[in-house]
Amino acid sequence: MIKENITAIHGELPPGVKLVAVSKFHPVEAIREAYDAGQRAFGENRPQEFCRKVAEVAAWLRGRDSDTRAIPLEGVQGVTVHEVPRNEVEWHFLGHLQTNKLKLVLPHAALVESVDSQHLLDAIQDWGKANGKVIRVLLELHIGAEQTKQGFHEEEILDILFRAEKYTHVRFCGLMGMATHTDCEDDIRADFARIADFRAYLQDLFPELQDFTELSIGMSSDWRIALDYGATIVRIGTAIFGERQY
Repeated sequence: MIKENITAIHGELPPGVKLVAVSKFHPVEAIREAYDAGQRAFGENRPQEFCRKVAEVAAWLRGRDSDTRAIPLEGVQGVTVHEVPRNEVEWHFLGHLQTNKLKLVLPHAALVESVDSQHLLDAIQDWGKANGKVIRVLLELHIGAEQTKQGFHEEEILDILFRAEKYTHVRFCGLMGMATHTDCEDDIRADFARIADFRAYLQDLFPELQDFTELSIGMSSDWRIALDYGATIVRIGTAIFGERQY
C-alpha cells in the first residue's frame, strides 16, 4: 500500500511541491518500501530516531549499491558504471529540537523545518560555526489555536530577519506551520492564509534573503487545502505509512 499511496499523492501534487514522507514511529522497512516507490525526502521528529534511521538507511543503500551489477560504459573500453545510479535520501527534521541533541541532527539534515525559539537558533548558529557548516532552516510560525504548540510569533520572526546577517552559518529558507487541529475547514484555511500572507510579506521586506522561498504547511489531514495557499512542502505520514507503530 505504501507504493500506491505515494504514487497517488504525487499524482495530485503540482510541479515544485515537495512531498516529505514522515516516517516517525515507522520501521526502516517502511522507508525502504517508500524509497523503492521513488520517494527520496523523509522527515523525522525525534533526534535519536532520526540519527538511527539515517545510519540504517545509509547502510542499506550501500549494501544495495555493492550488489549492483557494473556494466561497461558504452564506447569507453575498460570503464564500468553502476547499472542503476542511486539517488541520495534527503532528511528533514520536523520536531522540537533540544540544543543538547544538535549533534544527532545537524550533520545529516538537509533542512531543519522546526526552528521554534531564539535559543535554538543561536545554538544552531554556534554549532554551524564550530563545525564549518551552513544549516538550512525554516522558522516555525505559531499559527494554531493550541497553546501547547511551539513556534515564533510574527514580531519575533521579523526581529530575527532584521538581524539575519548575524547568522553567518544559518540559511533562512522560509516558514513552517501547522494549522489548528480541527474539523472546521474555515479555521484551517484561515491559518494557512495567515502563514502564506506572512511569508509573502517577508519576501517583499527582505528581498536580499533569496533562499526564503519555502512554505511548509499541510499534513495528512489537510495537505490538499495547503496547496491552495502555495505550499512548497507537504509533510505526510499516516496517509502514506498508515497509523503509527509505537
